[in-house]
Amino acid sequence: MGLKSTLSRPLAAYIAHQYRQWQHDPIGTQQRVLRGLLSQGTRTSFGHDHDLASARTAQDLAARVPVRDYEGLAPYFNRVKAGEPNVLWPGKPLYLAKTSGTTSGAKYIPITTDSIPNHINGARDALLHYVHATGKSRFLDGKLIFLSGSPELETVGGIHTGRLSGIANHHVPAYLRRNQLPSYPTNVIEDWETKLDRIVEETVAQPMTLISGIPPWVQMYFDRIVQRAGRPVGEVFPQFDLFVYGGVNFEPYRKKLFDTIGRPVDSIELFPASEGFLAFQDEPGNPGLLLLLNAGIFYEFIPAERFFEPNPPHLTLADVELDKNYALVLNSNAGLWGYSLGDTVRFTQKYPFRVVVTGRIKHFLSAFGEHVIGEEVEQTLREAMQQHPEVEVVEFTVAPRVSDDPAVPSRHEWLIEFARPPHDPAAFAAALDAGLRQRNVYYDDLLRGSILASLLLTPLPAGAFQRYMKSLGKLGGQNKVPRLSNDRKVAEGLIPSGEDTISS
Repeated sequence: MGLKSTLSRPLAAYIAHQYRQWQHDPIGTQQRVLRGLLSQGTRTSFGHDHDLASARTAQDLAARVPVRDYEGLAPYFNRVKAGEPNVLWPGKPLYLAKTSGTTSGAKYIPITTDSIPNHINGARDALLHYVHATGKSRFLDGKLIFLSGSPELETVGGIHTGRLSGIANHHVPAYLRRNQLPSYPTNVIEDWETKLDRIVEETVAQPMTLISGIPPWVQMYFDRIVQRAGRPVGEVFPQFDLFVYGGVNFEPYRKKLFDTIGRPVDSIELFPASEGFLAFQDEPGNPGLLLLLNAGIFYEFIPAERFFEPNPPHLTLADVELDKNYALVLNSNAGLWGYSLGDTVRFTQKYPFRVVVTGRIKHFLSAFGEHVIGEEVEQTLREAMQQHPEVEVVEFTVAPRVSDDPAVPSRHEWLIEFARPPHDPAAFAAALDAGLRQRNVYYDDLLRGSILASLLLTPLPAGAFQRYMKSLGKLGGQNKVPRLSNDRKVAEGLIPSGEDTISS
């Protein structure tokens, strides 16, 4: 073993021990985080406006601070962006993380001196927990690649601003910098396809040991490696030991990605966001992600089915139940208060508290009252692929197809780009329909009552999702395709005119 892999083992043991300390008292840990946040919040404009000085408990916080998303907090974020100090957190942010927005356009999320360790240490500690749990550390001696956005930063309101992955790139520890790929000149290329070609050039002959990124964009990288070398990725990179991913559910991509690798490799799932590094897979083989409770974030949880009520309940960690979906709300040392992240999670374990990400609170399909969520369609697709093992999926999304003709029932439409299509598309569509009916009683009721017809399966041509994302200026990096839509916007952007559909 090299020096880095050797030294990582005692460090990994030390970090794992530190984590166990706060895991012994998770509720108390969160209460201490809340007290620290409230103490700092009183020194801000937001704290003055919401009387944080008189808040002592989670109930006090919930009574004073409503749940809002980025658009709801935009007046405060705009003041931060203009360079005003002491708005959401004492002083000015160290960075602004620029992300793709919705109705507000680009979003600018503060990253403060207090919150930057959360982003950097979260990723580091995920790797060290893997080392501690498995004893495997050889990957630290080889070449590491993090498929990410450009590390080039601009200045907004006197604050360094850029993509989170680019900001994090500036904080890669010095001992890993020499191992890191791609090179800085390649990493700052904005056009994703040009950048990808350069990354392939720089890495194809290197001893790659760790590869990290969002699965669909890693798949693009792998496809070009195979195209260039004419061999599976695992043969091109015989020392490739560890795949690190996050941002989307891995299951729909798993089969094709590992087929492209050509052999098993270990993997670690992360739960990163511009708003904070929230969880990581601390036990190999356990799909639950350890929720980080001692990293400057106080969590609130709203039952997903009640999120859109006028006054939904704000639950703390002490109140949550297993196997229920919750919308995640953050209060953090980045200056986020009552901030709706938009993600939903489900607890798989308590003490320690572990979650799986189940979807987006705004990404659901309920055009007919069925309220289908992302987890349901992803599990349905996975089960259908198990029943049809020849199938490989590149990407997919589901949308409503509302009929204007009373004689023709409305239905769901599954738009799927196949790497390998089903031998019997109608049987595959029927498997999807049956799986979703089993998981969602409302969908089943709608079909039983003939309010909806069986789904339509629309196979898409190769590259359809890449072309769609490119048309939006969102190809590569941290951008993700929504699994579910409550309208036809994504579907219409994907379907070529005259495309055939297959009913179950």
